[in-house]
Amino acid sequence: MATANNSKKGYALITGGSSGIGYELAKLFAENGYNLVLVARTMQDLQQRASELTQQYNIQVTPIAKDLFNPDAARELYNQVIQQGITIEVLVNDAGQGQYGLFVEQDINRLLEIIQLNVTSLTILTHLFLKDMVARNEGKVLQLASIASELPGPWQALYHATKAYVLHLTDSLINELKDTGVTLTALQPGATDTDFFNKADMQSSKILDTKLSDPAKVAKDGYQALMKGDDKIVSGLKNKAMVGMSNMIQDTLVAEQMNKMQEPKDQ
Repeated sequence: MATANNSKKGYALITGGSSGIGYELAKLFAENGYNLVLVARTMQDLQQRASELTQQYNIQVTPIAKDLFNPDAARELYNQVIQQGITIEVLVNDAGQGQYGLFVEQDINRLLEIIQLNVTSLTILTHLFLKDMVARNEGKVLQLASIASELPGPWQALYHATKAYVLHLTDSLINELKDTGVTLTALQPGATDTDFFNKADMQSSKILDTKLSDPAKVAKDGYQALMKGDDKIVSGLKNKAMVGMSNMIQDTLVAEQMNKMQEPKDQ
């Protein structure tokens, strides 16, 4: 049985912490002595993860079920954490979803839900917890930005746009807080082997025929960059190359390339 470092390092709060990259990050924080606040929509999943992590790493895990698609959920989450007397040393904004298909054919209500989750709830949590960190002059924030933040994304136009927001917000805050003890890091993975594609109704996309990244490797890259205080990290050599090439050619050509990668398999 693995055990955590005996010297606890405070609490890390991870949204989307019951699966995928979020859960892999939770394991890394636990292994390195952090207590956890895990946030997801389903309490049953959270309790199972909390039990696993508590037993394996001898840490405290506080599960909080919140649906961050709900406009009130982010503020409720912050208030609940504060009321329990928990100080968040690290905020990880991992929760996010996409929706596959042509923009004009999408349900606008679903698109607005994606904006609520990927942009609005993330902004509220970042603002509230960051204010506390700045007041203490210590803390870390890890934002899941994706390489989609730097690329146009036909068939996932809104998702790419929301991730661009996350990246630009993070870059700006890094500059604003450069003279404090607070750091922010943007983690930019590519297509990763998680439940993202099922939730986005994306099973027909050609991108699933490519080699998907390992969520454990993505999480390790993000954790190490966060601990070093790096501004951003593109996870994976293939993804680094894709971002590098996109900066050298016209956006219209990048968009056409992404269209071919993400279009349905029968086209």
